[in-house]
This record gives sequence, structure tokens and C-alpha cells, in this order.
Amino acid sequence: MKLTAPILFILVLALLTGQTKPEPADLVLKNGNFYTVYEKQPRALAVAVRYGRIIFIGHTDDVKRYEGKSTRVVDLKGKTVVPGLTDSHYHLARVGQREVTLNLEGTTSLEDFLAKVKARVDRAKPGEWVTGRGWIETFWKPPVFPTRWDLDKISPNNPVYLVRADGHGGVANSAAFKIANIDKDTEAPFGGEIMKDKQRGEPSGMLLDRAQGLVSKHIPPETEAEQEQALIIGARRSAELGWTQIQNAGSSWKEVEMLKKLYGENKIKLRIYEAIRGPGADAQRLLREGSIIGLYDQRLTIRTIKVTIDGALGSKGAALLEPYADHDTSGFLTQKPDEVLELLTQALKKTIQVEIHAIGDRANRVVLDLYEQAFNEVQPFERMDRSDPRWRIEHAQIVHPDDIPRFAKLKILPSMQPSHAISDLHFAVSRLGVKRLEGAYAWQSFIKAGSIIPGGSDAPVERGEPMIEFYAAVARKDQKGFSGEGWHPEQKLTREQALKMFTIWAAFAAFEEKTRGSIEEGKLADFTVLSADIMQIPEAEILKTKTVMTVIGGEVVFESASEETDGKRNKRK
Repeated sequence: MKLTAPILFILVLALLTGQTKPEPADLVLKNGNFYTVYEKQPRALAVAVRYGRIIFIGHTDDVKRYEGKSTRVVDLKGKTVVPGLTDSHYHLARVGQREVTLNLEGTTSLEDFLAKVKARVDRAKPGEWVTGRGWIETFWKPPVFPTRWDLDKISPNNPVYLVRADGHGGVANSAAFKIANIDKDTEAPFGGEIMKDKQRGEPSGMLLDRAQGLVSKHIPPETEAEQEQALIIGARRSAELGWTQIQNAGSSWKEVEMLKKLYGENKIKLRIYEAIRGPGADAQRLLREGSIIGLYDQRLTIRTIKVTIDGALGSKGAALLEPYADHDTSGFLTQKPDEVLELLTQALKKTIQVEIHAIGDRANRVVLDLYEQAFNEVQPFERMDRSDPRWRIEHAQIVHPDDIPRFAKLKILPSMQPSHAISDLHFAVSRLGVKRLEGAYAWQSFIKAGSIIPGGSDAPVERGEPMIEFYAAVARKDQKGFSGEGWHPEQKLTREQALKMFTIWAAFAAFEEKTRGSIEEGKLADFTVLSADIMQIPEAEILKTKTVMTVIGGEVVFESASEETDGKRNKRK
């Protein structure tokens, strides 16, 4: 076509007035209720996506110019959209394993627990190990740990080992103890405890933290196919719940290689920010080889070392400054501080992020001291990268009030899980006494001191559902609306703060705030679409809210059955 003067004038005028029709989008979401977590444009009605990135945010009328013949157009009909949610502390493989093995979540009593285990034992082959996870005695009456003698009644021959929900304790039967050669004279390893029955003087069956290895090393390992299946199932479940990224709190290079294989086969869509467990050979490999960032279209990053320095509050292994109120111990450290310090100085020089599990107030103080010492020993000019290392403390559950300001001063991120507060409220006062609750799950105290809080669930310790976490953060009550004595309701978060925990603050913790965590033009197109407006509805209604669609990199990786029908109807032919 010959470009005559009138045609040229029209084209120039269109360019000057912005009336040219842009290249069609791959995906358009319109008629939505968008909370962008972007200060310059906090609300919107529609977005357009091309090549996995957001190219438009605004009004439904204006997004029409991005619709083309190949564009998938979804009419959200008023549903709420938030930036793709991130779980900042997750155990992906264990979430998958929970779905395919004996899941003991929700057991209401010792009798209920034993009945579920017996049903599995009855199906087992002679001599076959029976394993499971997820029990917690908090709601049992009385709330006491099960014993090996309880298990012996239902499984006198098959070895049994069942891990408590927090992963920091487990109970074995006598058959398992026999295989492991555990008796009353067996010494617990450093960082662990073999609990004993006070009347009998014999091991009760409960093993805490590192002592669990005495039994678990004898359990036949999963096959590689089973491990891969657990990762696939865990990733699929995560996306169905509305997570677009999980920050995997400690795994091995073997698991990383499996993830690479599964990404290459297009069997996992979820974004994973991976931490390698240390100290040890795996951590040393990361220190030698350096970070791996943004593989498989920004889906997989490995740049963090995870260390566990104490146990859990529920199993009485969290390291406290003073003894437990209901036990003649102060918990214990699971790592030797001098060995951790050596790892920290190496990581700081190589610009590797570190995250350390610390639950008790003593453990948190020890980690803060170690971080501060490492920062003093390795000056910025000695580091490969002089930027903020963004080191983290995972959980930061019980912190002495004097130590809370130290997080912000040292630029340490308290990575916290709101659901721990509403689970622990039923036993924390008996473990700690009312006074120490002042520094327990102290979200607002951290924020007022200048910290931001990446939010997670610690699944499968907790259920790993984003709406439970959001509810726990803003309500600070259990799912039935109960809040116990001395539970400090002033520490609950606003809904805006809670949303940031699982979006922009989580992205910051992964050095990704410029590419994820808010709905802005140019950022990765990750969205979580919800059935209700969690920023406005009554607290109790949050728990009833469902994820109806999950979008990762502009790809709809999950949609509920009703939304799938709507999506087909809205797709332009």
C-alpha cells in the first residue's frame, strides 16, 4: 500500500494520541477486584499479559485494546485478585509425602491416633515399616505424647515410626527400637533427646530432633520415582491452594537435580526458591559453585543455605533462656555455634544468603549474636557483593523483647508463620508462662521496630493453606474464634500488612521485589484469584474463601471447575 499524505497524517496522529492498537495480549483478566500492592496504583479492574509479563493494569474498558483473536480473555465477574501469593517457609517434598503416606493430621485423641495407625498396620506386610506424619497431642485429653507401649498394643511386630506435626519429634514402637538398638543405656546424640518414662526409667518411644536419626536411618529410603512423585504432588497441591512460589526451607542437591529434571519435563509449574541444608557437603558445594538464579523462565533459584539451630516449642526442644514452665529443661541447641560461625563467614564472603531456624528466645539470641559477629569479621570490601545480604531467621517465634530491635538494626529478616500462633496458643502458655508471651509471635513489635516480615506456613507442620495464614495474621485467633490468656491481640496485623507478608515482603526476602510481589507493568504475571474480597469481608469469612485461579508467568496453572467453564466461554474465537 502506498502511504499517501492523508494516511501518513492519520498514522502520525494515532501515534501522538496513543490510539494505535498494541500487539495482542496472551491473557486478559477483566472485571476483577485487583489489589496490586503497588502504591502508585493500588486498585485496578483488569490486566493484560504478554510473554509472561504484565503489560497493562487499569480499567476494563481500556484493556479491550489488548484483546486479539488468540488472546484468552477471562471475565472475573468481580472476583478478587492479589499478586501471586508466596509461602516463604515451606517443605515441598514433605508436603507431597504427606499426601501419599499415612497422614495423621486432625487426630482428636490418642484413641483416634491409634485407630488410624492400626488400620495402616493391618494392611502392612510382615516386617514392613509403618511410617506417617502429622499428629499433635495438643488437643488430646490429656495432652500427652504417645508412647512405644501404646504402639506395641497395635503393632507388636511391625516397626512403627510416626513423626509429630512439627517434624522435631517422633514416636517409635519397641520393634523399631530393637532394630535401632535403643535401650535405657543409649546416649542421645548432640542436639537431640531420647525421652524417658520417669516411673519406668525406660525410653518412652519419643525421640527429639537429632535423636530421631537413631531410628529414621533404618527406615528403607523412598525410591527415586517416589521422591519425584512427592515433588510433583506437592507442587500441584501448592498451585491449587493459590501459591505461585514457595521458598523451600532446606533440601539437598539430589532434590535440586530432581527438580531440574521435572522442570525440564514440564511437570512442575510452581516457582521454587531453594535453600540447601547446612552445615555439610551440600552447603559447601553451594559455596564453591555459587548461586543459580532464575532457571526455567525464572522458576528455580538456588542461593540460600538453611541451618537449624534448635528444636520446636511443642516438642520442648526449642532453646530457651529460662527453663520451660512445664518441664525441667531449657531445650537445646542442635548445632555448635562455632561451627555455624565458620559457615556464616564463608557465606558472607561468597554472597550466599543464610536462613537459620530459631524458635526459642535463647536460640534467637544466639543466632543474632552469630550474625553480628560474622558481619564484624567480614567487612563489606571482603565480600563478592557489598549489597544487603538479607539474612533471615526462620520462625523467630519466641524472642526476648530486648532482641526484637536487633533484627532491624542488623537488617535480619524475621521470616514468620502466622498459623504457628493460632496453633500454639493452646499450649504455649503452659510451656512458657504468661510473661514470656510478650515476645511470642510479636508481629507488630517487629514492624514497629523497623522490620518487614516474610510470611509462610511451614507446611506440612501446618496445613499450608494461604487463607489460614492470612486469617491467623489478621485475627490472631484459632479457627473457631478462640484467643487465649495473654495472647496479645495488639500484635495482630492489618489486612494490608498481612497481604504484604505473602507478596512484596516475601519477594524482598528472595531478592525479587523488582520482578515479583506486586501487580505492576513489567513484572512477572503471577496472580492469585480468590472467591471473596479478603480485604473487606468479616474475619471468619476469610477461612471460607477459596482460590479459584492461579496464574504463574501468564499461564493459568489452576482453575476451579466453574472457572474452567467460564474461561472457555470467555475465550475469543
